Amino acid sequence: MPRALEPGKKAPDFQLPRDGGGTTSLSDFAGRKLVLYFYPKADTPGCTKEAMEFSRLKAAFAKTGADILGVSADPVPAQDKFKDKHRLSIVLASDETHRMLEAYGAWQEKSMYGRKFLGIVRTTMLIAPD
Repeated sequence: MPRALEPGKKAPDFQLPRDGGGTTSLSDFAGRKLVLYFYPKADTPGCTKEAMEFSRLKAAFAKTGADILGVSADPVPAQDKFKDKHRLSIVLASDETHRMLEAYGAWQEKSMYGRKFLGIVRTTMLIAPD
């Protein structure tokens, strides 16, 4: 199973479809810090609270030169609905293929009620401007 990136390692490049259409990539954030967080499923209680808090703190992060990007395996239409429903101001990206999630170590084996399955481990990373 992949492990999370180690501090100081180069962040893997990515290009993902994003909310509202279009794509987002690591290069979109060149020269700025990036708070990259992975969440298991849009519009679930924990993920909703997390996304709302990141939206609430977006201006404070921006003052430090940091952008915020949330990534899950949900399809873009589900993320658009989630973003609209909760008036989120952060960018949400979709990795239905799990390639980026695996590269960042966020797609791992999980266990619930004795059942093992692959899924997103809630993770937050800070990526340096370079």
